[in-house]
This record gives sequence, C-alpha cells and structure tokens, in this order.
Amino acid sequence: MKEFIAYFKSKMFLRTVIGMVIILIILSFILSRWLSATTRHDEKIPVPNLDKLTFSEVENILNNLSLEAVVLDSSSFDPNYPKFSVTGQNPMAGDSVKMHRKIYLTINPSGFGLVTIPRIFGKTLRQAEIELKNLGLRIGNSPSYIPDKGKDVVRGIKLGDRSLSEGSKIKKNTLINFILGSGNDEPIDITYIDSIGIDDGN
Repeated sequence: MKEFIAYFKSKMFLRTVIGMVIILIILSFILSRWLSATTRHDEKIPVPNLDKLTFSEVENILNNLSLEAVVLDSSSFDPNYPKFSVTGQNPMAGDSVKMHRKIYLTINPSGFGLVTIPRIFGKTLRQAEIELKNLGLRIGNSPSYIPDKGKDVVRGIKLGDRSLSEGSKIKKNTLINFILGSGNDEPIDITYIDSIGIDDGN
C-alpha cells in the first residue's frame, strides 16, 4: 500500500499525467482541424446574381458552387423578363451561405394566362373597369359610342377590330376598348348591336 501511495507522489506519475494531458490536447487539435476540413464549417459562399437567367443556366452555376437550385413557384408573367427566367431568388445575390444551401427561385412563366370575360354588359363604365383591371386586362382610351339612353353604360368590348362577348377567353395584359352608350334618346340600331356581339341583357 505504501508503494502504491509513493507511486502517486513520484516524478514518474507526474510525467505520465503531463504526457497524457499533452496527448489529449494534440488529439483535440487534430480532431478539430479534421472536422473543420471535412464540414468546411467556416467556409461561406457568396450567392451569385441569378436575375433573368434560365433554370438550366442557374443549375450549372449553382452546381459549380456546391449549392442547390429549388423552384419555389412561377410568378405572374412579366414581359420584362425572358420566358422561364429567374425573376426572384432567396437568399438574395451577395448573401453568404454555407455549402449545399438551397437557393429558392421564382420563375417567369411562358406567357400571360387566359382570363374569361365576365358578364359586364349593362354595367357602368366604372364598374366594368374595376372588374376587368382586377382580371389583369388593360383598358384603352379609345371607347366607341352607340345610340343608347344609358350614358357610359357598357354595351360591348372590342379587341382591335374584333368584338368580344361574355365568356370569351383572352390573355392577361391584353388592351381592350369599351363600346358605351352615348346617353342620347336615339333608338339603338339592333342590326349594329347584333353585328358587334353586344349582349342586351335579355
């Protein structure tokens, strides 16, 4: 027992303890460097600007940076961007991210979607404008007038030289013009109304 206690008090035991501590420190340092090299914990990658690039171009760029492209959704068609190009990204360009981070993209669709002309014939100009603008249509500044006692009451819609009826399908952002009542007491020319496809409400 005395020899055992004496060993703990000896220089040999002290050297052994110091040696073990040094070995533990060295192993901890090596492990830390290995983990850092393996996970690249401190490495940051600047997110590139992907605006107006096609999805295939984006994939090539992000794959080379060890980042992943994910399409979040398709936005409403924007004529200022090429079809199927990036209109938005998250994280934003210039942000720093870790490897394998997902970059979420908003893609411009191939074109404007179709909308259906609702039942607006017989409504006031103001009511019809609000309803059609909410559908994504543009209202022109060149309405035409026909004899009708209802002033500025919608009696038809024209797309260029073509008349549209309720239920017609046209692309969003299309420019249309109204056919309106003139507000006078002259009788309506039924033949003219039939020729432009106006719904008289009956």
